[in-house]
Amino acid sequence: MAAKKTTNTKKSPENSADKAHNGADKRYRALLEFLPDPVIFVDLKSNIIYLNPAFTKVFGWSMEDLEGKLIPFIPDHLKEETRKGIKLLFREKVIHGYETKRLTKEGKAIDVVLNGALYYEDENRPAGQVIILRDITREKRIMRRNEALYRIAKALPQYQSLNERLEFIIKEVQDIIGLTGASVILLDEKKNEFFFREAVYEDGETDKRIKEIRFPADKGVAGYVYRTGKPLIVPDYPRSPYYFGQVDEQSGYQTRNMLDVPIRTPDRIIGVLCSVNKKEGEFDEDDLELLSAIASTVASPIENARINEELKRSYEEVKSLNRAKDRVIHHLSHELKTPVSVLSASLSLLAKRLSGIDSMDKKDWKSIMERAHRSLTRILDMQYEIEDILREKDYSTYHMLLTLVDACADEIEALAALESGNDDIVQGIRNRIEELFGPRDSVSEEIFLHEFVEKKIQDLRVRFEHRRCRVEVGTEPVPAVLIPADVLSKIVEGLVRNAVGNTPDGGKIAVSVKNGEKGPELEIKDSGVGITEENRRLIFESNFTARATMHYSSRQPYDFYAGGKGFDLLRMKIFSEKYGFNIKMTSSRCRFIPEDENICPGNIINCSHCKSDEDCFNSGGTTVVLQFTVTDDIKPLK
Repeated sequence: MAAKKTTNTKKSPENSADKAHNGADKRYRALLEFLPDPVIFVDLKSNIIYLNPAFTKVFGWSMEDLEGKLIPFIPDHLKEETRKGIKLLFREKVIHGYETKRLTKEGKAIDVVLNGALYYEDENRPAGQVIILRDITREKRIMRRNEALYRIAKALPQYQSLNERLEFIIKEVQDIIGLTGASVILLDEKKNEFFFREAVYEDGETDKRIKEIRFPADKGVAGYVYRTGKPLIVPDYPRSPYYFGQVDEQSGYQTRNMLDVPIRTPDRIIGVLCSVNKKEGEFDEDDLELLSAIASTVASPIENARINEELKRSYEEVKSLNRAKDRVIHHLSHELKTPVSVLSASLSLLAKRLSGIDSMDKKDWKSIMERAHRSLTRILDMQYEIEDILREKDYSTYHMLLTLVDACADEIEALAALESGNDDIVQGIRNRIEELFGPRDSVSEEIFLHEFVEKKIQDLRVRFEHRRCRVEVGTEPVPAVLIPADVLSKIVEGLVRNAVGNTPDGGKIAVSVKNGEKGPELEIKDSGVGITEENRRLIFESNFTARATMHYSSRQPYDFYAGGKGFDLLRMKIFSEKYGFNIKMTSSRCRFIPEDENICPGNIINCSHCKSDEDCFNSGGTTVVLQFTVTDDIKPLK
């Protein structure tokens, strides 16, 4: 028993050591097999001794494939770099965070971070290497994608035109994925055809040819993506069911593989982002995800640039049409002046002839002549206003007529002396031509507004003396303003005429000139019918009139509801922009006639609503204020 015990005692330490060793080995193996990152053990000749399941999962090779062999996963262009890395490992014993690339069993290159160390059989002699390879391919793709999206989003606003934006986007896609060609395909909805709005290829010639190609919207990979809204990877394009050879034939370019994704705005698909011929490997889900993210990022900027481009094109068309419109209006205005002037002169001549005939009632033909003269004068005034609005003149008629008069002066004088004894008829003709057709370039001058307005109102009173409106003038000395006298005359007359024409008999108009905060101010305030809110928004924008056309009548100027041609305020607006003064208008519609269709009786006495003059004064009215700028070198009068 003692010997037996002795024997057992001698074997026990050995058995315990073996058990401990076997247990540690199992624990290490379990740990290696548990690790999510690939781990390999190689001997001093770099032949595989051990690899864990994670290595098989990432790279594809099993232990049976590689035991005692070298791993064929180093790309050719990295072999020299790897040899240097092994030498560094033996020198430093340990390396950390070495970023490189390795190949899978299928030949796909992946990004890895390599950590390595030497392991030893004893303390002094290395037995091989243990290497941990962490696959960072997806991390790098996500990082590159985020960087690319940020770079694209940040840079897009720098590119204003649609072509510039598309070219920038395509080049970014080429660089990120590694492509030989990429393009943006848009749809011509009218023709139901695809066209390449922008394309960039490595050879520099294909993109020029491909931009000229169009193809049906239901063909090819682009047709499928546009119809379904789904991205599509085509690894072998010539043999795929989506193959449409027309594009390759016309461009002279051979497409091997392709990835198309839709360019989608919130409400519709506007095109297709197309990438062709990946340089390394085949298109995969990572490429699809990246290209889809780029397409989503750029969809709205592309659509905005396209809309902006269309708006610019439409704007240029409108400008062209506007110029054509101005030419037509100018031509019609010019052509209108001559026959109207002839008619006016003919009526004057006819009136002289009729004055010597006793067979007609003089009162009857005079009223007819007055109406005809009034209508012709309105047409001629309208023509002058149109000229001011267009601000461009053609003086060919003026020069032609003066030339004819100069050439025939002797004959005209002889005829005048023979027929009427009036030797000054030639000068009269010259004056009439000058008045009707002469240049009207206005020269700005320094004018004291209070003096000018007082005199102008005094001159105008004779024109509205038949009305029972009170026009009260109150002025104070103000600095001079810089403006042509004829322009200021038109402004004052137009404002007074509108005020009187919209104020019923018994009403009042207050004209004042005073010093405002920034300079002289001319204010004309009436107690008339006022303007509705809708019409106030439109009154300065065109030849818009504040009352319906049916309410106008062919009365004398300054009559109540006499009507207007609609150009006065527009012409004043143009004058204000040219000569640097501001126009402000406030108006309140008479509360008793709130709508445009409501008619004022035109006389406070006949109004069933107004019990007194004050009722009318306080019921509505319009105030127009002109704010002028002071000329620096003119002082106000004392």
